[in-house]
Amino acid sequence: MFKALLKKLQESAVSVIPVALIVLLLNFTPLVRFTTQETAVFCFCAVALIIGMALFNLGADMAMTPMGEQVGAGLPKSGKFKTLLIVCFAMGVFVTIAEPDLSVLATQVKDVINSTMLVCSIGIGVGVFLVLGILRIVFRLNLAHLMTFFYLLLFALASLILENGNGNFLPLSFDSGGVTTGPITVPFIMSLGVGVSAALGDKRDRESSFGFIALCSIGPILAVLFLGLFSTGTVEYSLPDYTMKFGAGEIFTTLLHTGNEVLVALLPIAVFFFILQFLFLKLPKARILQIIVGIFYTLFGLVIFLSAVTVGFMPLGYKMGTQLAEQAPWILVLFAFVLGLTVVLAEPAIHVLNKQVENVTGGAVSKRSMLIALSIGVGTAIALSVIRVIFDFSVLYYLIPGYFLSLGLSFFVPKLYTAIAFDSGGVASGPLTSTFILPFVVGVCAILQGESAVLLDAFGLVAMVAMTPLITIQTLGFKAVTSRRLREQLAMKRILEKDDEQIISFL
Repeated sequence: MFKALLKKLQESAVSVIPVALIVLLLNFTPLVRFTTQETAVFCFCAVALIIGMALFNLGADMAMTPMGEQVGAGLPKSGKFKTLLIVCFAMGVFVTIAEPDLSVLATQVKDVINSTMLVCSIGIGVGVFLVLGILRIVFRLNLAHLMTFFYLLLFALASLILENGNGNFLPLSFDSGGVTTGPITVPFIMSLGVGVSAALGDKRDRESSFGFIALCSIGPILAVLFLGLFSTGTVEYSLPDYTMKFGAGEIFTTLLHTGNEVLVALLPIAVFFFILQFLFLKLPKARILQIIVGIFYTLFGLVIFLSAVTVGFMPLGYKMGTQLAEQAPWILVLFAFVLGLTVVLAEPAIHVLNKQVENVTGGAVSKRSMLIALSIGVGTAIALSVIRVIFDFSVLYYLIPGYFLSLGLSFFVPKLYTAIAFDSGGVASGPLTSTFILPFVVGVCAILQGESAVLLDAFGLVAMVAMTPLITIQTLGFKAVTSRRLREQLAMKRILEKDDEQIISFL
């Protein structure tokens, strides 16, 4: 156990340190100025982030992944397919409602819809599309065809909302698809897909293990778009308090609040699993004990991780955005790209996804290639988002051509890369994006366009982070296909040349 934890600590340090160094190095330039207290708190939070991320990843390996796989594989094998559908729908609803990132988003939106209605609608959307993900495997439905149909539906609804004058719903709706796939839901849903695919899918069909996160990201977008379509008014944004908290009492309060949120989010998964264990699964006691220990690792890891991000990273992200926008707007785009390249490394669920990808593909798609593609995608997304803030235009100018390009690529690359790409989009937009990068872009927008423009210009960032990996990872697949064809052509050429030499020597 100690060796496994030490390895996770090393991996977490490699992921977090580049982000921390960029922030600290920026403080030594004339562009940004942090106080000594802010710098000290940030450094302390960076260390806490490493510890929390390591504990979470260890807990995901011990508990979240085995729980999802056992539920996904155990219920179909026991002949309880209808029970599996009901459980997945209920779990999708309750886990989404309890997702901390979604609560933060909902409390910042006011007037037309209350936060409870918004959260419940999004939860139902996730539950419905989680069931659809299982039915996709059973009926061998093509993921690219499904995604094409639903994104065409999304953009059709978006055009209707624009006609109704409810354009503020658009960035909110597309961002909601990213925040629902948080660090708690991602490991469980991904492993659930692996389990269901193993029990009900074609053993040779590796891409059927992926696609659950992609589908679960569509449900929330549709839910919010329907709310916007039938609402008579518009939504407004309330700027949160981004002041850094220095007092021990305030930090302790943050820990308690975060602990409560994480506990509420983990509880539905644990309760559902142990009910199913008692009724159907019947796993050995040693395995159950390991899962219980893993749940506690996950709990403590996420509390430390999210508290560190809230206390240290969120305030500094906002301050960096405001100061860079005031003093050096010319460097914003470049800095946003570099920040995006590194911040994706510190998203906890990214490492869970990369490990699953490498396992399912047998190393054909490596962690290194995944990280490079994701880093370039997220860096590009944040840079493009800053450009949108500077020039003040709708996020649809990015999303419509971006999704059409990604959907078009899906017909030319291997299905496995398409499934991995669409899952990666949801995973990349994790808690560090919501609580560090989004405040940075909000700070930029507050200075350049004013606080009243934040909802239209800054929101949509999470949607961009969820979209760009679709293109970069499928481009990786396109490159792999092209390289393979080139190797085959060269091999055939050598064979023909050898045959020609043999014929000449014979003559």
